[in-house]
Amino acid sequence: MRTKSTKQNRINVITLGCSKNVYDSEVLVGQLKANGKDAFHEQQGQEGNIVVINTCGFIDNAKEESINTILEYAQKKEEGEIDKLYVMGCLSERYKPDLEKEIPDVDQYFGTTNLPLLLKTLGADYKHELVGERITATPTHYAYLKISEGCDRPCSFCAIPLMRGGHKSKPIEELVHETEKLAAKGVKELILIAQDLTYYGLDLYKKRNLAELLENLVKVEGIEWIRLHYAFPTGFPEDVLELMKKEEKICNYIDIPLQHISTDLLASMKRGTTREKTDALLKKFKEIVPDIAIRTTLIVGYPGESQVHFDELKDWVETSRFDRLGCFTYSHEENTTAYVLDDNIPQEEKEARVEEIMEIQSQISWELNQEKIGKTFRCIFDRKEGDYFIGRTQYDSPDVDNEVLVKAEGVYIPIGSFQNVKITSAEEFDLIGELVG
Repeated sequence: MRTKSTKQNRINVITLGCSKNVYDSEVLVGQLKANGKDAFHEQQGQEGNIVVINTCGFIDNAKEESINTILEYAQKKEEGEIDKLYVMGCLSERYKPDLEKEIPDVDQYFGTTNLPLLLKTLGADYKHELVGERITATPTHYAYLKISEGCDRPCSFCAIPLMRGGHKSKPIEELVHETEKLAAKGVKELILIAQDLTYYGLDLYKKRNLAELLENLVKVEGIEWIRLHYAFPTGFPEDVLELMKKEEKICNYIDIPLQHISTDLLASMKRGTTREKTDALLKKFKEIVPDIAIRTTLIVGYPGESQVHFDELKDWVETSRFDRLGCFTYSHEENTTAYVLDDNIPQEEKEARVEEIMEIQSQISWELNQEKIGKTFRCIFDRKEGDYFIGRTQYDSPDVDNEVLVKAEGVYIPIGSFQNVKITSAEEFDLIGELVG
């Protein structure tokens, strides 16, 4: 028979999925701590008798990871290792009735907009005055800043609007206040996130207002780098590029998921663009900010992607020579407009296509990195690992991009500090260097 644990109430928040989920968990922990609760982000060696799992429901692999994590902790609850188990986030928003039926050991499921209700269940009150207050889960020198919620784009393959709702921008003054709070805690690098950065402001200010937001954020003392993630290609505001060119604090870096290059497939995906428009946009990026690093993501195996379409994509990746690139297999998601299409490409073929794309990109990355040997870059250092201090250039975002390795022997680098590093050798996805004065 299951027995109640003897632990004092400690709330362990486990986060799965994207950086937007990380941000939501940070807000949750911040609210709980403001209510006097013992709450923390999942850490090695830390345990809590109350567990909150913040789930992802975006694609099959993410859903599987979320379900497996829920089952793992449901088992721990059954065995008396924990007392309470709650589930929040996108999977819970999308599949709550099914989850309640299939995994009833969870005490309660909460959707993406149920934070006040979750807090109440945990014996806490939602404090409106805590805007900008979070307990960050990232290293202390960088943090995510979510500038909007939801998405109004009609992409055929994407279930995000089903889970996050329509686009809703945060006011500039609120985001500046939040940034000031982060800077006061030692944050130096700000990573702007949203489902679509380029849509920012249309609902509040009746215009695309990302540039004005950036103009305000660069004034915050203590913030040295601002990085842009998840910009939609259609309707990209060129004034952002002009600002990036002249403002040193804005990294010469853009994460812009393009998904494919075949005009036929882009139309089926409801991306609102064509190959010609995409190529023109990428050319514009390089014209205005010649030094820009472009990260993109692609989908292979979308319904109807023929060998001709895939060959076109491969050739385009070879000629475009993206600085950073990720590739994913198409996931057939119910209630999306693409769900009525025949998911006619076997999973093995989808995965083989991913491997082909990433093999091409690996070679491109190696060649681009060889060109960096002998050059000096300003780097921020994230951690020490084994015999090396690990840092990044302004062209690299944490967790997904290249890293700079400096041998730790005879060298001390404070974590979170900026250092000049001369590159001495390079691999496909890593640079090796030495400190210079």
